[in-house]
Amino acid sequence: MNRFELKYGCNPNQKPASVYMEDGSDLPFEILSGRPGYINFLDALNSYQLVKEIKEALGMPAAASFKHVSPTSAAVGTVLPGSLKKAAFVDDIEGLDDSPIACAYARARGTDRMCSFGDWIALSDECDETTARIIKREVSDGIIAPSYSPEALEILSQKKGGKYNIIKIDPDYVPAEQEHKQVYGITFEQGRNNFKINRELLSNIVTDKKELPEEAVRDMIIALITLKYTQSNSVCYVYDGQAIGVGAGQQSRVHCTRLAGDKADTWFLRQHEKVLNLPFRKDLGRPTRDNVIDAYINKNEEDCCADGIWENYFTEKPERFTEEEQRAYLDSIRGVTCASDAFFPFFDNVQRAYKSGTSYIAQPGGSIRDEDVINCCNELGIVMAFTGMRLFHH
Repeated sequence: MNRFELKYGCNPNQKPASVYMEDGSDLPFEILSGRPGYINFLDALNSYQLVKEIKEALGMPAAASFKHVSPTSAAVGTVLPGSLKKAAFVDDIEGLDDSPIACAYARARGTDRMCSFGDWIALSDECDETTARIIKREVSDGIIAPSYSPEALEILSQKKGGKYNIIKIDPDYVPAEQEHKQVYGITFEQGRNNFKINRELLSNIVTDKKELPEEAVRDMIIALITLKYTQSNSVCYVYDGQAIGVGAGQQSRVHCTRLAGDKADTWFLRQHEKVLNLPFRKDLGRPTRDNVIDAYINKNEEDCCADGIWENYFTEKPERFTEEEQRAYLDSIRGVTCASDAFFPFFDNVQRAYKSGTSYIAQPGGSIRDEDVINCCNELGIVMAFTGMRLFHH
């Protein structure tokens, strides 16, 4: 198959639409189930590049949860601690610890569950039965992976009444060096972003503090590769092999830092005992629980602890999670990595990142205020590496 006709483009009025190989060769994927749309393919092809690069850089299985051409999270396949399993709603999945790729997706999906609602999934390795069982019960648009076990394919093929989008991609496919796109009828051409992100990129440590543990190296690499496939401007926080906060598409750098930091804070707070022990009603669905947890932590539009409201969600009225309790909990956290797809123009980015537990920063450098940013890191005891490479993605 060298051409696939789509129902429509980004919006229903944008017809006709298709994906095809310009040179007439076969498309490097098979559609095993469903009928993916234009945005599905954008998510699929961007997300697969992300997980493939993480696997190549670290030698570890990787997974991503994608929405609207940016990752909500990406993660490698390390075993989840008990509190995270419970926060990610996978504490009941049998055999999870024995499947690195399932652990990777459990982490990626469990990071920002509200934003991952209706996600596109990318796996660097074969989708196994354990991973499929996690996916089966989540609201998702589709998945791309290099292969599927027979058991996994059977489970996924039943999702959405047999219409779930399942794409099998050729892991050996190598795209052309030059890429093209059209805007307003005008063709743009550029060299494909083949820049390799690896350990050597992090050798220029510019702060007084120089120690960079292997875990921080791993997390910096995950953060930078995630940014490579995130709509710019973008900032990413990573902890324990998992992107825990992604701020994408903001015009101001510090707004990206705040947005990603707020998401990272929520991820940490989901694992607080007050949140883990919320007395939810048994009839409450998983998406509703996600919304209520977010409201409980972030004090959103509806006060879920108010009289006349808490009864809709809980078997008993929960204690409020005060700002003082949250701040004390977050202040105890260190070891987070923060990365940016372009330089930090002001030290306020460092100050905000520090509030979310940041101990390590990776950024290109090159601002006229680099010295201010470095001094701020020194004052806060943060290790910062200048990569010298911008990672814009549009």
